[in-house]
Amino acid sequence: MSEPTPAALSCEEIMRALNDYVDGETVAAVCREFAEHLAGCNPCQVVVDNIRKTIRLYKAGEPYPVPPQCTARLTAALRAKWAATFPAPPAHPR
Repeated sequence: MSEPTPAALSCEEIMRALNDYVDGETVAAVCREFAEHLAGCNPCQVVVDNIRKTIRLYKAGEPYPVPPQCTARLTAALRAKWAATFPAPPAHPR
């Protein structure tokens, strides 16, 4: 018994199924529909290509050095956010 062929997928359906597709976990009929949609939809092509590139970079596991200026700005921003979220209690008079 063969699987029914699904109707054409919309961009929204593509985005919902994207993780399974990129991981190779979708059924063959959906993969065909996905490929057909991608063949004619540049925005979805860009999204899928970016996700594939991100996965490849992540799997390569090569560390990326963070520039010192970026580290300093990030640390300052995190400290400011922490101070705003968790203000120090007022000091008790002695």
